[in-house]
Amino acid sequence: MSAFLSGLGRSFFGDVDPAEDGGYEDPPPRKGFFTDTSVCIGCKACEVACKEWNLIPEDGVGLTGNSYDNTGQLGASTWRHVAFIEQEVPAHLAAASPVPDTTLHGSDAAAAGPAPVDLGLPTTTLPGEADDAAEPTDFRWLMESDVCKHCTHAACLDVCPTGALAHTEFGTVVVQSDICNGCGYCVSACPYGVIERRSGPAGDPAVGVAQKCTLCYDRLTEGMTPACAKACPTDSIQFGDLDELRERAVGRLDELVEAGEPRAQLYGHDSRNGVGGTGAFFLLLDDPEVYGLPPDPVVTTRRAPAMWRQAGLAAATLLGGAVAAFATGGRG
Repeated sequence: MSAFLSGLGRSFFGDVDPAEDGGYEDPPPRKGFFTDTSVCIGCKACEVACKEWNLIPEDGVGLTGNSYDNTGQLGASTWRHVAFIEQEVPAHLAAASPVPDTTLHGSDAAAAGPAPVDLGLPTTTLPGEADDAAEPTDFRWLMESDVCKHCTHAACLDVCPTGALAHTEFGTVVVQSDICNGCGYCVSACPYGVIERRSGPAGDPAVGVAQKCTLCYDRLTEGMTPACAKACPTDSIQFGDLDELRERAVGRLDELVEAGEPRAQLYGHDSRNGVGGTGAFFLLLDDPEVYGLPPDPVVTTRRAPAMWRQAGLAAATLLGGAVAAFATGGRG
């Protein structure tokens, strides 16, 4: 039984190297993403680069009605998703950033010339400056480029009956499309709701097959940076050795807290969390729920060993009862 469980899920908890746990001898340093949402500008260059490199079909060019978000969530054809959150500015930030006085005075007003004349053309009045404008509300954008977390203890990998999902030598989780049978067990097992079976377009070889970010495994094997990180203009998406990224993230968090962002926090970096830490982790400016992320994810197969032991005990009890009943019936 222990050998079966070892083959089924490897380690279910604890701080381990997923590559070594998966059977690789002397693997390279674990690779990953550190996404600093404080410098994300929502340009979606990562989404476009991901689709172009991985030949992912388009998944909607219209707006969802939820701000400027046109993809909605991660899925089989959305391996990178840029979330747009419009949030009222917290009081401490509003007080620290008063609205500047743009009124011209003295010589500056004279240099500006006479006041403009209304010719009945479309107005160029700035928002909030019209006489009948409502009281303006301070708000800020929160933007985050979401991606598969590449869990240390990956439930999708544990439940896959064909071995299509596997850890690579870089500690990342990939789907081997040629041996995926489309059962969908991984879809319900993922605590982040990342993985999905592709439903179209017709003729796509991956239709019916589970799909998600591979952290550009084909690029990693050639010593290249994943497409999304390569395309990011602000270095919001940073790629490298996971241990180094975690150290860098702690330093960046300290900077933001000192700059007046007390709610800033790291998400997914701690190897003691419910999935053993993630290969893609984030620096957030607010709670995970604000970004649509689960606050305390737990690998859904963590209780599998106990469940198998209970199932074995139940089977043994039933077998014992059947034998006893047979023996009793034979005497009668």
